[in-house]
Amino acid sequence: MITPLDIENKTFKKQAVNGYSTQEVHEFMAELLRDYERIYRENIEYKDKIAVLNQGIQHYKSIEDTLQNALVVAQGTAETVKQNARVEADNILRDAELSARKSVDEIGQKVLEKQLKLEETQKQFDVYKAKMEALLISQLELLKDMNRDKED
Repeated sequence: MITPLDIENKTFKKQAVNGYSTQEVHEFMAELLRDYERIYRENIEYKDKIAVLNQGIQHYKSIEDTLQNALVVAQGTAETVKQNARVEADNILRDAELSARKSVDEIGQKVLEKQLKLEETQKQFDVYKAKMEALLISQLELLKDMNRDKED
C-alpha cells in the first residue's frame, strides 16, 4: 500500500517537450497528499475502532458463553431440585401411609380388645344376673315357706 510519505517523496522525470507544468503537478500532488493523509489516518482510526469493537464483541461472546453455561447449570440444578422434591414428597407420602396403616391397625386392635372385654363383661353380668335371680327365687321360696309355716 502506498503511504503518504511515498506520495510526498515521489518525483517525476522532466521532459522538455510536452511536459507537465511542474507547479500544477506539485499542487495536485500536495492536494493528493492531504486527501490521502486524511484517508490514511481515518483508515488507521477505523482499524483501531474495529479492533476495539472486536475485543468488545469477544468480551460479550465470552459473557454470553458464561451466561449460557450458567443457564445450563441452573436448569440442571432446577431439575435436580425438582427430582429431589418429588422423591422427598414420595417418601413423605409413603411414611404417612405407613403411619396411617399402623394407626388404623392399632385402633382396630384396641376396638377388638374392647369388644372382647365388653363381651366378657356381658357374660359376667349375665352370670351375676342369673345368680341374683336364683338367690332372689330361693329367698322368695324361703319367705313362702316361712309364711306357710306360720299359717300352719
